Amino acid sequence: MKPGIHPKYTKTVVTCSCGSTLETRSVMGDKLSVEICSDCHPFFTGKQKIIDTAGRIEKFQRKYADVGKVKKVIKKAATAKA
Repeated sequence: MKPGIHPKYTKTVVTCSCGSTLETRSVMGDKLSVEICSDCHPFFTGKQKIIDTAGRIEKFQRKYADVGKVKKVIKKAATAKA
């Protein structure tokens, strides 16, 4: 390896916005801030929040509410013919 061309690989303290800290090694410097980590990310914690800001759930329920009724009517008509 050529001397003097590689960055310094030092200990780095990673601090999350939730307050969690982690010590690792990096070329980024001695302190690093992140917005989300494995201690607060919903995938790792299992505490996912479903946020319905646009009313997508209600729109889906309205769209497919009549499907169950139509199936019942078709089933009733099929049994009446038989």
